[in-house]
Amino acid sequence: MNTKEIGNLIRRRRRELGIDQQRAARHTGLSVHTWSDVESGKGNPTLETLVLMLDALGLSLEVRPNIPLPPEEDS
Repeated sequence: MNTKEIGNLIRRRRRELGIDQQRAARHTGLSVHTWSDVESGKGNPTLETLVLMLDALGLSLEVRPNIPLPPEEDS
């Protein structure tokens, strides 16, 4: 997923919940500007910011490798 896709997902979920950016900003302690930038795909949020936003919207972040990891070698 790229920043534009993440932003669209966040915007769509926020709207589904009937929450405006001001309310989301108050709830998370982030600025309206941050919400706007992330939703438009212009922002490059830190992991902490992204988790705050997703958590406020009832979403979670899943991190998984795109390729299988090689087996660990015994020491």
